[in-house]
Amino acid sequence: MKTSQQLQNRRKQRVRSGLRRKSSGRPRLSVFRSGRHIYAQVIDDGQGRTLAAASTVDASLKEKIKNGADKAAAAEVGKLVAERAVAAGIKEVVFDRGSYLFHGRVKALADAAREGGLTF
Repeated sequence: MKTSQQLQNRRKQRVRSGLRRKSSGRPRLSVFRSGRHIYAQVIDDGQGRTLAAASTVDASLKEKIKNGADKAAAAEVGKLVAERAVAAGIKEVVFDRGSYLFHGRVKALADAAREGGLTF
């Protein structure tokens, strides 16, 4: 019997292998969600560098959000990561949801990143 951690890793690898085929050299917008916070990074896999990042832990978001674990906070993180990515000269990314469903906080972050100027 497989543990939930093993199943989660399997889902994550399945999503990432599909992204590698479709990415065609574009950076990856990766999302990590915990019970209390949400994190987003724009990663260049070719160089292995993080180009832009934002999270609910950022000091610039502390006064805007009440709780780091709701859709409003995820939307603020999406706007911030899009703003930082556009400032770094990145417009097109591939969305990496990891092992999470495209629903709730993950979807709110993605929608806000699209509104902020990222294309995926």
